[in-house]
Amino acid sequence: MNELPSLRVGAVARALLRIPVPWVYVLAYLLGAGLETVLLRTHPLAGQPIAGGIGAAAFLIGAALAAWGWLTFHRVGTTRVPGEASTTMVNWGPYRFTRNPMYLGLACAYLGEAGLLRQVVPILLLPLVIVYVNRIVIPVEEQKLREVFRQQYDDYQRAVRRWL
Repeated sequence: MNELPSLRVGAVARALLRIPVPWVYVLAYLLGAGLETVLLRTHPLAGQPIAGGIGAAAFLIGAALAAWGWLTFHRVGTTRVPGEASTTMVNWGPYRFTRNPMYLGLACAYLGEAGLLRQVVPILLLPLVIVYVNRIVIPVEEQKLREVFRQQYDDYQRAVRRWL
């Protein structure tokens, strides 16, 4: 996905940034589940037991990845709030593989939940969440990291991909 060279956050985006990112995933999922209940009489995945197994695996992997990222930040005492200045440049643990393991893990857990519950409509809303995180939230975080860690963050950004 594109990385934005500059950041222009409007009033709506600033208001959205006040919602914790995990809640953005949860609210989008709940909206999708509600829409599915209202719009679909039959669920396309209802008779697919494999969806539940794949969903369970994806949910566990995603939750573990998000938790690993959160715990890594927690151990060093740096912020987990978008837009706040970090106190430590974290580039170990899951941050060796992705610059955003918490967001990646939440997306994987989101898909897993849809598989577990055999729901389709929430999956259709996930790209909107990813676009929001990728175009609004992450650029704010990257700007802060660049301000605080300068060349060290630029080097890290070149070495490790934003998502995978």
